[in-house]
Amino acid sequence: MGLPGVSQMSDLVFISRRSPVYGRRGMVATSQPLAVAAGLDVLAAGGNAADAAVATAAALNVTEPTSTGIGGDCFALYYEAATGHVTALNGSGRAPAALTLDRLAREGFGAALPPFHAHTITVPGACAGWCDLVERHGRLAMSRVLTPAIRLAEEGFPVAPITAHFWARGVERQLRNALGGLELTIAGRAPHAGEIFRNPGLARTLRIVAEGGKLAFYQGNIARDIAAAVQASGGVLDEQDLAEHRSTWEEAISTTYRGIRLWECPPNGQGLTALLALNILEAFDLRGLDPLSPERLHLQIEALRIAFADTRWFVADPAVSPAPLDALLSKDYAAERRKLIDPRRATINPIHGSPTGGSNTVYLTVVDGEGNACSFINSNYAGFGTGIVPSGRGFTLQNRGHNFSLEPNHPNALAPRKRPYHTIIPALATREIPKQPSRMDPSAPQTGEILYASFGVMGGFMQPQGHVQVFSALVDDAETPQAALDRARFCITGLDSLSQQDDVEGVALEEGIPAATSAVLQEMGHSVSLVSGMERAMFGRGQVILRDAVTGVLTGGSDPRADGCAMCL
Repeated sequence: MGLPGVSQMSDLVFISRRSPVYGRRGMVATSQPLAVAAGLDVLAAGGNAADAAVATAAALNVTEPTSTGIGGDCFALYYEAATGHVTALNGSGRAPAALTLDRLAREGFGAALPPFHAHTITVPGACAGWCDLVERHGRLAMSRVLTPAIRLAEEGFPVAPITAHFWARGVERQLRNALGGLELTIAGRAPHAGEIFRNPGLARTLRIVAEGGKLAFYQGNIARDIAAAVQASGGVLDEQDLAEHRSTWEEAISTTYRGIRLWECPPNGQGLTALLALNILEAFDLRGLDPLSPERLHLQIEALRIAFADTRWFVADPAVSPAPLDALLSKDYAAERRKLIDPRRATINPIHGSPTGGSNTVYLTVVDGEGNACSFINSNYAGFGTGIVPSGRGFTLQNRGHNFSLEPNHPNALAPRKRPYHTIIPALATREIPKQPSRMDPSAPQTGEILYASFGVMGGFMQPQGHVQVFSALVDDAETPQAALDRARFCITGLDSLSQQDDVEGVALEEGIPAATSAVLQEMGHSVSLVSGMERAMFGRGQVILRDAVTGVLTGGSDPRADGCAMCL
């Protein structure tokens, strides 16, 4: 998700009520029930949160190719119950070595690349990310972890209704005109809801990875086919670009909000946006305001606008343009930025600060019976990405490079072997260990912090906005995971370009937000639009699992804007 220019969507034809899900032995939550079942299958086989997360991600590649796949990127946060330590996995790929701004200028590209051009293809980082997560934190062999996804691809699966809707859109936007795109259709059309879809090409690809690991993807026949498809479509990515790819393990970044610590992946991801916004919001009494009141939404919108002003400038590949994270995340810096908020008027397009010192996506979360947690996100960026399918491989190649700036002096300017600004972000939250941990929860670490929640909200530039809104509902309002996800959301629009000078920001309000709130926000100077039906997809699809610090009871919720669910062992 995340790219402009989508066609008008039809209305939702069903309304349902979901209760929170409770369990103790393990839980999986994501946007497709069959993918949830894949994760639970691996947990039941003795796997832990890392194994189940990768099994779920691979199954989502089969059941929701409209959003994700092995041809995209991934990020993960992993909480290790035994130590209380949080680690961050960056599974994003880099631009081809031969792709330069000079080359794009010679080829006649102006301010931005077309969204589905082959030049937007960066090295797919997902496969390496899957393998590296299992290798470092998992217990099972990749052959076992990928078994459920391989079975789904070979035997076929009934397509879920919301997925079918976006599949049809993707056929028209990408697959019909992209090299190999018709491989992911049934005689040139999208599968209907309830129709069986089989993907033998993806099954073969996953079997090769199951047997040969990540090297079998980044070297050899698969790499050759990827490079051939890109170059035949006008791109320059080659086999050497693939062979040189590496995931990176990084220190997660965090801030505290009302005594709860929120963890995000560091740049090149945009998780910093949520942390900056929460630092600003912490000084306001949100608990004393109705959750859908204009006063509360105004404060949240303004805090996020200020946060985006910083991150859309400072977030880039840290190997090239490192952000001053310590200064940006300081409470003193938040106090200064907070002064920009007028409680009565909107401030459109604030300028990034100067601290001193130093799209389409799937989200899933797993907590196992020992208290280990994996917050995981995988994405093609814009639905099917470019729509380009390497011959016979059953997956599309992402268009993540569309997020590069073509302004030479921008920190996120395109350059060879550089990672772009990344929208996909998982989240974790921890809190201090209770002074008298119950004997009912022997897995509680003796040092560090104990897991509070593993959660995320997918959807382009909506993601940090979703993190702030869902996290506030959990912490400020003590909502259950399901109630927090059910709550109507806002989305700041006009963020798809990283050129702040050209953006025209508005605020989309989801159906369920009172008309009186919309009217007052309009009076404050916000450019408000109302969104209903299937177009509510712009507000993202979230998943939440909370863990009780004393009993170890898990409470899960799954977003009603998707086809998925939360389930437990």
